[in-house]
Amino acid sequence: MRRSVHPRVDYATAAAVYVAMMLTMILAAPARAETDLDHAYRVIAAKQFVDLTHVFGPETPVWAGFGQAKFSAAADPKTGEAYTIAKDEFRATYYQMVGQYGTHVDPPAHFAETGITMDKIPLKEMILRLVVLDDTPYLAKDPNHAFSVADLKAWERQHGRVPKGAFAALRTDMYKDWDKDPERFKRQPFPAWAFETIKYLYEQRGVTATGHESMDTDTTDKMDSETYILQHGHYQIEVMANLDKVPPTGALVVVTWPKVENGLGFPARAFAVLP
Repeated sequence: MRRSVHPRVDYATAAAVYVAMMLTMILAAPARAETDLDHAYRVIAAKQFVDLTHVFGPETPVWAGFGQAKFSAAADPKTGEAYTIAKDEFRATYYQMVGQYGTHVDPPAHFAETGITMDKIPLKEMILRLVVLDDTPYLAKDPNHAFSVADLKAWERQHGRVPKGAFAALRTDMYKDWDKDPERFKRQPFPAWAFETIKYLYEQRGVTATGHESMDTDTTDKMDSETYILQHGHYQIEVMANLDKVPPTGALVVVTWPKVENGLGFPARAFAVLP
């Protein structure tokens, strides 16, 4: 009887062929196309960010009509004992303060009975192109200079027209007194917007929102600029910081705040993404 002959199997060669086939299939598979958001994230993640927000605490400047904030340890309402990590494995802070505290958002409802509250401001209005209008060249001669339409037009001749839908911020460098000299920060008058400039920015340039470093928009007796902004359905950011670290054009601003039901104002977090 003839003995059957089995072909010799070269397992090493077979394994190599298998691996080669798998690599060919992987390399031949179409790669996932980069989406617009993938590209946008890669671009933004590589940029420099500038914080436009002050740190605030119980002693930081605030309008006298509101009074200082109070921070205390959160306590068990049943016992009155403060929560601690040693005793409870967590801790929390109880905050007692007005909404317009520190760097903050003023929504239209702050000055307008029928204006929208901060929880209803559209998300798309919270990330905008940023222009920084510089009031500091005028302060040597006039420490309380109100940035005028003529100043704005001079700025535009150098940097281009303020784009529609932008966030326009006024740089005065007042923010440097926030920690260094709080009493000077609270001075009256102070460098600010001129009312006609606010109207021009919204009516002729179509900006979405504005911001500034001081606690008020202008130095008029009736707060004309703030009244105009809020009663025309726009929001503003007050007590901004570090605008001297942002170029006049090309940056983006991101502003956000807690979604307080029917909120009339609250501390905000604002930052710039540099070009």
